[in-house]
Amino acid sequence: MKQTFFSATILLIIITDPLGNIPLFLAALKPVDRSRRTKVILRETAIAFSVLLFFLVFGSNFLDALRLSDETLRIAGGVILFLIAINMIFPGTGGRLVDDRPGSEPFIVPVAIPLIAGPSAMTTVMLLGKSDPSRMPEWIGALAIAIAVTTVVFLLSPKLKDLLGMRVLAAVEKLMGLVLTAVSIEMLLGGLASWVRLIGPA
Repeated sequence: MKQTFFSATILLIIITDPLGNIPLFLAALKPVDRSRRTKVILRETAIAFSVLLFFLVFGSNFLDALRLSDETLRIAGGVILFLIAINMIFPGTGGRLVDDRPGSEPFIVPVAIPLIAGPSAMTTVMLLGKSDPSRMPEWIGALAIAIAVTTVVFLLSPKLKDLLGMRVLAAVEKLMGLVLTAVSIEMLLGGLASWVRLIGPA
């Protein structure tokens, strides 16, 4: 499936999952002084953007150095996205580690990585960058919009939690999980089809 600027933007927003990450984000920022929360949010989203931008621009060179084919990356990306989608639909019951000591604040982990720039997001931007390097400005723009949406959602997270409630947020995450499941299956089937053509008779 050939990505457009719009579809790439939507995909990255779903992958970063700002609404679904609100509960963990609020838990991570609970010990942070209110006067510093905006600075922490801007810092963490900037770090996440920088990490994903690196994988977007230089991910292709990294994959070439490892001698990984496009087909392998698409299949692996489809599997990873599928697992992420299943976790969004059927969330695990295990707790997540956050430092809740008074006065502490998250730095890179767990907000920037892996909350925003997780393995699925890194894989997705590498796939985008490798799919059509000539459209790199579009992919960077899509990534910037996705991170901007995440930033706005995190800034408004206390109000969104009170307005929507945890049940609505959970329902939205499950819906996004369903969409991501379809995207992951499409990616997986596309990679398998390309691989079958490569090993098939000439």
